[in-house]
Amino acid sequence: MAIEVHLDEILKKKNMTSKELCGLVSITEANLSVLRSGKAKGVRFNTINKICFYLQCDVGDLLKFDGELGEEENEQGI
Repeated sequence: MAIEVHLDEILKKKNMTSKELCGLVSITEANLSVLRSGKAKGVRFNTINKICFYLQCDVGDLLKFDGELGEEENEQGI
């Protein structure tokens, strides 16, 4: 996986549940779960900004590039 999502760790540090975050950000629990698991194919910048605002963190704390491209990108030469 090229992008690692560290949402669970940040939620624990901030003593917040994912359900509370869903209410603040106006996102469904199902969509937040997909993001938390790292299986999301895309996410709106506005959603990431809201998450970072309410968790008082930077985007770089939430999403990190692991230095490797996924198999799909390598096959396409991207």
